[in-house]
Amino acid sequence: MKLTNKIEAILYLKGEPLTLAQIALYAECQRSEANKAILELMSDYSHRETALEIVETTVGYSLQLRPSFQPLVQSLLPAELSLSLLRTLAAIALKEPILQTELINLRGSSAYQHVQELTNLGFIKKRPSGRSCELYVTEKFHQYFEIDQLPEL
Repeated sequence: MKLTNKIEAILYLKGEPLTLAQIALYAECQRSEANKAILELMSDYSHRETALEIVETTVGYSLQLRPSFQPLVQSLLPAELSLSLLRTLAAIALKEPILQTELINLRGSSAYQHVQELTNLGFIKKRPSGRSCELYVTEKFHQYFEIDQLPEL
C-alpha cells in the first residue's frame, strides 16, 4: 500500500486534524516519511479539481471540503440550532404571520440576530409591512421538522 494513500485514508477516517506525530504513528512510518507523504498529498490535491483539500491547521493536518462547497453543506446537512434560536423559531411558527416588532417584544432584542440567522438558514422569510416586517416559516422549516401543517391556536 502506497504511504500517501494510507495517510489519505487515515485523515479521512479520523475526520479531525492530526499532528504529524499522530499521522506517523497511525501510518506506522517515520515522521520524515509522513511529512514527505503529506506534502506530496497536499500538492496532489492542490492540482486536482476535487471537492476536497488537505490543509495544515494550528492543530494539525486535515482532509476537508473546500470552502467553495459551504453552500452545498448548508443545504444538505441539518442545521445546528441553539435552544434560544429554536424558541424564536417556534414563536414565529406558532404566531405566523408575526411582525418582527411583536417578536422582539416577545423574545427580546436578541431576536434581531435570531431573525437574521433563521433567514440565512432558510427557515423563515421576511416581507415588509409598514415600519416592520412580517415573518413566516418556509418550506425548509416544514421539511426539516417534518411538519405538514401547524395546528390552529
